[in-house]
This record gives sequence, C-alpha cells and structure tokens, in this order.
Amino acid sequence: MDTDTRSERDDVCDCYSPHDSEIRGLRQRAAEVAGLSELFAALADDVRTRILYLLSFQELCTCDLADVLELTLPAVSHHLRLLKMMRLVKHRRDGKMVYYSLADDHILELIRVAQAHYEEDR
Repeated sequence: MDTDTRSERDDVCDCYSPHDSEIRGLRQRAAEVAGLSELFAALADDVRTRILYLLSFQELCTCDLADVLELTLPAVSHHLRLLKMMRLVKHRRDGKMVYYSLADDHILELIRVAQAHYEEDR
C-alpha cells in the first residue's frame, strides 16, 4: 500500500468488528439527540445567527433588523418566521411595530458557547 492510500485510511478501522457489548447502550443514547440537527440547521445560516446575536443585546423590531443587516423586510421576516418556529425567538406587537427578542436564556448560552469555541486557538 502506498503512503498516500495509507494516510487516507488512518482514521478508519482496518476491519469491521464493533464491540457489541460495549456499544449496545449507545444506540439509545444516540436517539436522545434526535431533532437537534434541525436546531443546528437553523443556526447554520449566517443571517439567522446574526439575528440571534443582535437580539442577545436588545429587543429589535423587524425594521431595525432589516436596516442593521442591510436586508429587505421580506427576507428578515422569512428568517424570523423560521426562528420563531424553532422557538428561538419570541415576538410582541406594539401598534404597527413587531418586536423580537430571544425566547430564553438558553439561546444566549448557545451563542456564548459557540463564540468561545470559535475563538479558541485563534
């Protein structure tokens, strides 16, 4: 086997032989995170992440978000709808204005942990 092929396979077992007695309980554990990928998919969009980050500082109306992010109101509204569906933001109406804020402190914690991880070793 040449060196290039060997280095490509350094991260994979040479034979398929799972440790059944040791991993059986892990199958159930893996099911515990079902649905989290939807949350991470929502957060994977740069605009939605920036919206959440801005809302971590203060409540903002859709107009302010559109202005800060330099997006159209329909674009911001689309992202807010998805964030609301995922229970990441909440809204309140005040006359003709609609204001958004983070749904709870867990969202802020997610942002802070992600920022800390991103800043490591930079």
